[in-house]
Amino acid sequence: MKKVIIMGAAGRDFHNFNTYFRDNPNFQVVAFTATQIPDIDGRKYPAALAGKLYSDGIPIYAEDQLDALIRKHNVTKVYLSYSDLAHEYVMHKASQVQAAGATFVLLGPADTMVKSKRPLVSVCAVRTGCGKSQTSRKVALILKKKGRSVAAIRHPMPYGDLVKQKVQRFATYADLDKHECTIEEREEYEPHIDKGIIVYAGVDYGAILRQAEKEADVILWDGGNNDFPFYKSDLEIVVADPHRAGHELTYYPGETNFRRADVIVVNKMDTATPEGIETVLANARKVNPKAKIIKANSPTIVKDGERIRGKRVLVIEDGPTLTHGGMKYGAGIVAAKKYGAAEIIDPRPFAVGSIKKTFEKYNHLDVVLPAMGYGDKQTRELAKTIEAIDCDLVVSATPIDITRVIQVSKPILRVGYELEEVGSPTLKDVLKKF
Repeated sequence: MKKVIIMGAAGRDFHNFNTYFRDNPNFQVVAFTATQIPDIDGRKYPAALAGKLYSDGIPIYAEDQLDALIRKHNVTKVYLSYSDLAHEYVMHKASQVQAAGATFVLLGPADTMVKSKRPLVSVCAVRTGCGKSQTSRKVALILKKKGRSVAAIRHPMPYGDLVKQKVQRFATYADLDKHECTIEEREEYEPHIDKGIIVYAGVDYGAILRQAEKEADVILWDGGNNDFPFYKSDLEIVVADPHRAGHELTYYPGETNFRRADVIVVNKMDTATPEGIETVLANARKVNPKAKIIKANSPTIVKDGERIRGKRVLVIEDGPTLTHGGMKYGAGIVAAKKYGAAEIIDPRPFAVGSIKKTFEKYNHLDVVLPAMGYGDKQTRELAKTIEAIDCDLVVSATPIDITRVIQVSKPILRVGYELEEVGSPTLKDVLKKF
């Protein structure tokens, strides 16, 4: 029996366990390690989800204990199971694992993809923050207008009670409250709910798929963190970002997505440089010449945008886009500049608790505040940080109405963004067979 460790971040790692290791007597998973997401280490993958071989569950440790865990348990294989990682970072982890005496492994699509009984469209990306979510929403609406019933299954974000989160269904805002969703979860679920699309998520993606198939004609895999799909897809749509041109070939598993794609959406062309756009297009032609290319803009949508003019503003952006995605700005900064903000205030001197630690960890950030909210405590610290900043207006470019989860005294103006195809083909064209 091979002793193994699964390196993860409370998402792909649990799916890999469920599809490849659970009830498999050839392996003993001695531990998960965790990174990227605050406060997920120190827990257990529960026995109720772990199968017949793990009556006590499986402990989850911080990734910085990896070397010691390999040696303590005489681990022979370590499986990297999280995403949005520079290729160099992946090989550093491989070297670390090998130096500790174990074999470094990446499970591929054939090892972990589950087959659906329904037609299935996947939407993924090459990096976090490319515009995958707005692309998913547009795909869902196109299918809905064709008379199809659609269930969107979202890449996991199980940061609470894993047993309770085994299979989650979201059709109303009340469901978000029922499942005690974090800001990060709400950012992905609320926009679908606003458009009448049912969303599934959770921990056990086999059970989730079987449930979604009961009420949908077409399944939409709404990918996250640029991971490759958990399900076998009849059409793989992948979004690339010319603001980070070249990353489509230098990040894992974003490059996997880029090379697998049936359709590549080159997004944000309205704000990217011609050089960046051409780099992405040239790379697509080089490594995936069979893929159809959709060119698209990502225009900001701001009601009463003139309220920004001449104001001292605090800009809040989608958290994962800035952290995992490595972006220094998003739609909020674009809108603040477009409408003539007098000043964009640096939030770093006012950050408290975990928000301050976020700035220390992601030191490329300066004049934007990431909407971090992986739990109640962090959400409170986000609100406290906002309250401490002297500004005329808060410009919020998260995909949700942030006032639903935090209460602050400052006026908040929302910034939205949707996908706008340029020329042909369009998403409607590539979805004709569904």
